[in-house]
Amino acid sequence: MKKLKITNNSPIVLGFAIASFAALILDIVTGGRTNQLLFMTWHSPLTNPLTYLRFFTHVLGHSGWAHFIGNMSYILLLGPMLEEKHGSVKILEVIGITALVTGIVNYILFPSVALCGASGVVFAFILLVSFTNVREGELPVTVILIALIYIGQQVYEGVFLRDNVSNLSHILGGIVGAITGYKLNVRRA
Repeated sequence: MKKLKITNNSPIVLGFAIASFAALILDIVTGGRTNQLLFMTWHSPLTNPLTYLRFFTHVLGHSGWAHFIGNMSYILLLGPMLEEKHGSVKILEVIGITALVTGIVNYILFPSVALCGASGVVFAFILLVSFTNVREGELPVTVILIALIYIGQQVYEGVFLRDNVSNLSHILGGIVGAITGYKLNVRRA
């Protein structure tokens, strides 16, 4: 009988999940101060160097356990498959681009709203994985349905619900995932 060996099949995704967990623990221990300082983007002065860092690190912060578990469930489900298919560097790029785009757009369009969480990354992964079998000159019905369902839901909720969810971040993450998924899969076809 062969011994069971635990392996790290997805270093970027696992590292992201561990960093997010550490950020959550730090936030709990400091009574919310670390999220405000490092893991949440808000309309801080452009002369503050941390403003630029937070454009990237806000995806590591979460408002609590439920927020963290919801995001990490999707990231740990979809991320390893994507990292195995596209490589660690591409997945890190998707996370970084999604963080930067959502951070800057939130900073410009919603100056009174702080943003934290990996929901944009989740939506990027959802749309990226839906492009897994796309070939040049083809657009599967399933990709259209996923885009309509997920992005349509966010548009609906953004218009009709008033909650603390950044629907625009979800939509932007989905757009980043869709563009990346299309480019990565058409090149391989």
